[in-house]
Amino acid sequence: MKTTKGNPFPLGAKIEDKSINFSYVSRETDCGVVLFDKGTLKEKQKIPFPPAYAVGDIHFMRVSGISTENTAYCFFERDRYVTDSRARAFCGNHIYGREESWEQAARPAKFISQDYDWEDDENPHIPYEESFCYCLHVRGFTRHASSKVKAKGTFRGLVEKIPYLKELGVTTLELQPVYEFAELERRTALELSYLPMDNNASKDSIASFDSVTSTDGEKVSEDEKKLNYWGYTKGCYYSPKNSYAYAEDVAAEFKDMVKALHKNGLEAVLQFYFTEEMPEGEIAEILHYWVMEYHVDGFHLKGEHIPAGALAKDPALAKTKLWYYGFPDKGQDSFPSKVTENERRYLAEYGDGYRYDMRRFLKGDEGMLPAVMYHLRHNPACCGQINYLTNYDGFTLMDLVSYDRKHNEGNGEDNRDGTDYNASWNCGQEGKSRKKAVLTLRKRQIKNALLLLFFSQGTPLIFMGDEFGNSQGGNNNPYCQDNEITWLNWRNLESNREIFAFVKELAAIRKAHPVLRQDREIRLMDYGACGYPDASYHGAAPWKPDTAGYSRQLGIMYCGKYVRKDRMNHDDFFYVAYNLHWEPYEFALPKLPKGMHWEPCAASDAARERETEEAEESRQQRVVLSGRSICVFIGKIKEDSKEKKTGRKD
Repeated sequence: MKTTKGNPFPLGAKIEDKSINFSYVSRETDCGVVLFDKGTLKEKQKIPFPPAYAVGDIHFMRVSGISTENTAYCFFERDRYVTDSRARAFCGNHIYGREESWEQAARPAKFISQDYDWEDDENPHIPYEESFCYCLHVRGFTRHASSKVKAKGTFRGLVEKIPYLKELGVTTLELQPVYEFAELERRTALELSYLPMDNNASKDSIASFDSVTSTDGEKVSEDEKKLNYWGYTKGCYYSPKNSYAYAEDVAAEFKDMVKALHKNGLEAVLQFYFTEEMPEGEIAEILHYWVMEYHVDGFHLKGEHIPAGALAKDPALAKTKLWYYGFPDKGQDSFPSKVTENERRYLAEYGDGYRYDMRRFLKGDEGMLPAVMYHLRHNPACCGQINYLTNYDGFTLMDLVSYDRKHNEGNGEDNRDGTDYNASWNCGQEGKSRKKAVLTLRKRQIKNALLLLFFSQGTPLIFMGDEFGNSQGGNNNPYCQDNEITWLNWRNLESNREIFAFVKELAAIRKAHPVLRQDREIRLMDYGACGYPDASYHGAAPWKPDTAGYSRQLGIMYCGKYVRKDRMNHDDFFYVAYNLHWEPYEFALPKLPKGMHWEPCAASDAARERETEEAEESRQQRVVLSGRSICVFIGKIKEDSKEKKTGRKD
């Protein structure tokens, strides 16, 4: 081996032709690189950083003659091994739940191949107005035996489910953390005092952990380790997670997954949680790396100190989707105040305002109509809007209509963890029920929730399993559960096939009609001189919405003349009637252009039509919605009008 000066940047290890550039930050002068045999992980050689090869606290050198296929490495300071937090991949930890704590022992890193063939891979760049997002946990998505995939709980297992996702109508996957993070953490004495006697964790999640020692050299007992299933903690942000890979080469498997998604027209958006001490410049560097190395389509940024304004202006991320709970105000230079017709929106706001306002409306709270009217239309031209009623945190959609309060006893924290505010309603009985009336109401409420979501102008997102009634048993914070609480039970797809079909139906309607998913916020004005505004609110009588605190009903009409389905044809008229009161309610539908009438096209419960006894030319179309129901109507040409126009019946 030969050592030369090298470069201080980038930090970590980088393959450069036939050599490797190592760069490491340390105040210690006695530091360097340790080389291991990748197969046995036995130490082969220590290579100190020469004192002359340093700039400030950055030590660096270029080493030639290393076989990257057979060698692993880490850094050292004096007699202590140190993990390279910027490593591209790690050795070991291929079995989920069996890993060494990074605070207690260094993990050898390995080099990833530079010869991956991306073929003709291209990012789909799907506009927000054409997107349907699906948030999932890579392991929980296919870990259950009922998933019937070969590579359960892995990136490859996700690829096996691509046909299912396409059938559902999904365009964009949001993946919970897939970078390398510590799966097992030590419990505090306080946490241990609240451990339940009957631990329902799976054997797979509490596998043998004999190699772990505490900082004082004592063995860590099994009961002192707590699973970190979600991964919202500081991690090694440059490496895909080894235990989410089916094969040995985690980098190649992750690339295979992204390439397969792109070939099927799907996007991959990754969650990244950054702790307070993360330098702003390194956050940008990490995102650049995943875009260039793994061709990912976007990031959901999580953490309290994210440089959102700087990332929004970063030219390397200009065509990468960035989701955050609050970008800088539109008037500031760091936020694009205008998007031209030749540009697309890549930023999107991702917050809980929609979730809780719509949940309260769903369960029938008073005073919600002004907020609901805002959320139904909110879709700014300069920034996307991600809408969801459920997510990885909080209740699933089935639990939202089955539980009034959280049931997190299995987490071992005396049910004190997780939010107490769920804005949920159990429909008359807490938890599982055999009562037909309760089950019928729950199914209707699920359909109501889906109708609210898919007929809002922003981009809809659901959490995995919501499309077939997945339940977590009322646990609204299963961050430490690697078992059937968080694993999707795919048998529910058969028992709740009606819900699955309903999601497919709504996704197809939304896709076919751009008036329901416009690329900017509706104005509530007749700016096209069509005789109708682009959208309008209604109540029991047309054009007269009742926004009083007691009101739980609303009608909204969309005029298709403002949007084209194709180059030749405008879109259709739509009217959505919302009745979230528990009593039936009659709506008088607004009149359509001559020769047209309203027909139901989707509903949580069938609407009953009621006509007046007035003359034909002035007859007002009226419908009665049952309590807690939503119905969508589409404007259609009457059969007799078609016959007069064409001389025949269709």
